This record gives sequence, structure tokens and C-alpha cells, in this order.
Amino acid sequence: MDFPSQPPPDVPAPPPGPEAIRSRRVMMWILILVILSIFYLLTILFLPAVMARANAGPRKDEAIRNLRQIGLHLFFFDEEFGRFPDATTISTVQAATSTTLALGNSSSNELFRQLLATVTKNEMMFWADLSGNGRYPDGLLGPDALVPRECAFSYIAGIASNAAGETPVVMAPVIRGTWKFDAKPFKGQAVVLFLNSSATALPIDKNGDVIVNGMNLFDPRQPFWRGKAPDIKYPE
Repeated sequence: MDFPSQPPPDVPAPPPGPEAIRSRRVMMWILILVILSIFYLLTILFLPAVMARANAGPRKDEAIRNLRQIGLHLFFFDEEFGRFPDATTISTVQAATSTTLALGNSSSNELFRQLLATVTKNEMMFWADLSGNGRYPDGLLGPDALVPRECAFSYIAGIASNAAGETPVVMAPVIRGTWKFDAKPFKGQAVVLFLNSSATALPIDKNGDVIVNGMNLFDPRQPFWRGKAPDIKYPE
């Protein structure tokens, strides 16, 4: 039997026919579409998280700046009324200012309104963007001053201005009714104002605790609490 002769090894392969070229182009476009689909899927899955992490830094920095402003005005208030805003200063503020603001002692909103009635008209300092939705205070005083969600900070009532400088005074974002912090808004960090006027970011651990001196920030065993649990006023 005679077999067909094979071309010499140095002879170039014949050019691909039209069908082979068409098949290669189809496969190339399929590969491109698969790569683009994977990229699109990864973008949908991870872009929000990347954007949130990128935005958390500026939001945290803004919160720290506002904390410093709050601290400054707390001391202005202390100079005028002899202590920081608490339940005992409500009647004094009302008598001194004839304010129509709704003052009270059940939330940080209510206690911070004493500052608005006396030493500042700036509602913005009590706000921090904890959700990324950019909802700013409307700047309206009177009945609309510091309505729910216009104040982001928890406040420790009853602190004397001559207490230890490392005493925490104002902080965010505290989970209401707990000693825990929400790690989401500032990507694992909390912002805290201390009595020495320093405002800084501190890490939140996996349990939601900010640890100072080996203990939860609010633990009564902390030297600055002197064995008494802090009177935390949460924002509305």
C-alpha cells in the first residue's frame, strides 16, 4: 500500500482557511467577553467596599475636627457656668438665656443644646457622617436644633473640668445602650475627645471594644473613672 507523501519538515504550513480564521476570531471575542464579565463582576462586588474605605478617612478626619470644636466650647461653657453641661446646669442656662431650646438630660442631643443656647450657634460641630449618606444638620435652632441624626457623638455627663487629662469626654460611634463601638463607619476606628483637648482615632477590636490600659474604655476600673461607671449620654 502506498501512503501519501509527507511534506518536508522545513516547508511552512499552509495558511489557515476562512473557517479557521473565523473560528479563531470567535474564540478571541469569547475570551475577551469572559475577561470583561469577570472584571465587571469583581467591580460590582468590591468597588463599594473600596469606595467606603477611601471615604472613611475624610469622614473620620472631619469627625476629629468637630470633636476639637466641641471640646473648645465645653470649656467656654465651663468658664461661664462653672461646669460642663449636665442636669444641674439646665435651669441655670434657661434662666440666663431664656432659651426656647428643648433642654434635657436623657441624650447627648439634649445636653449639647445647652452649648447652642449659650456659647455657640454652630450646629455642625455635633455631626459626623457615620453612614456615608451625607445628611448634614439643617442649621435651624429652636425646636429643630439637634434633632435625631443631627448629633453623632456620645457624651460623658458629670465630668469635672479639673479631672485627669486622659478622661474621655466625647466619642463616636458608640452603639446605643452599650460600651461597644460600631467599627463600620470609620473602618475599625473610633474617635475620642479627651479632657486634655486631644482628639484622636483609636482602634476598635473584633469585639467592638476600644481598649485603653488593657480594659474597655468605659470600664469603671479605668483610673480616670475612679471606680464609677461613666454616665454615657447617647445621641438620638
